[in-house]
Amino acid sequence: MTGLLGPAEIRELAARLGVAPTKKLGQNFVHDPNTVRRIVTAAGLTPDDVALEVGPGLGSLTLGLLPVAGHVHAVEIDPVLAGALPETVAGHAGADAARLTVHRADALRIAAAELADPAPTALVANLPYNVAVPVVLHLLAVLPTLRHGLVMVQKEVADRLVAGPGSKVYGIPSVKLAWYAQARGAGKVPPNVFWPVPNVDSGLVSFTCHEPPRTDVPRERVFAVVDAAFAQRRKTLRAALAGWAGGADRAAAALTAAGVDPGARGESLTVEQFAAIAASAPAGTPAGK
Repeated sequence: MTGLLGPAEIRELAARLGVAPTKKLGQNFVHDPNTVRRIVTAAGLTPDDVALEVGPGLGSLTLGLLPVAGHVHAVEIDPVLAGALPETVAGHAGADAARLTVHRADALRIAAAELADPAPTALVANLPYNVAVPVVLHLLAVLPTLRHGLVMVQKEVADRLVAGPGSKVYGIPSVKLAWYAQARGAGKVPPNVFWPVPNVDSGLVSFTCHEPPRTDVPRERVFAVVDAAFAQRRKTLRAALAGWAGGADRAAAALTAAGVDPGARGESLTVEQFAAIAASAPAGTPAGK
């Protein structure tokens, strides 16, 4: 893996483009080649994979992905960075540059049709801290071709994404990611590999996609139950789901039908149990988002 960007090259490139990292876009650029190599290795890509990178920035990780993936889609919201990326890659990646497609787009709004040629199989990205969870969940929802991925996020977010039932940090992100995939932590990343240096550690989250826990209930309805359960996480599910079900008694009936104790709390339930509750929903309950 050659042609990776180091600290001096990152700063020179940013200066030439007139780019200053912004908190609004959650920009922290990786400038350590060893970290890029570590991410690419952990992602486990093969030449059959089509990698989707969100927020490529100045191109550090993009240059690491191109030699190992069959194709790379890079989705960048910043017009200056999106415009400069092809030139940067052409100057560092040689013939591999032909396998890059850059999309000037918002990853929270991108659709499968925009990424169809070829369709992504792996999400590998250093995600902006402020939109990491919504981006991952949106892409998993709209891209059924995704098979696996590795994302770098704030360590606190990484812990939430991989948490299991009973954990203090288990919550909405944990359950919703579990609907789509099996996730695990893949290591911690120190702040000093970024420019600018964030005031928190980052974490790597690896995931492997699987079929939904149930196919007889829409994902949106399951997620409505999850949202309601954790909106008031100190309450019992009987109370927390009262608004969703149209009353505490109706919530208790749905819980009992699903084999869940109405006195339990959301943080103790698996995604399969949330799906069972949704399947037992009284007529007229909201479908969710």
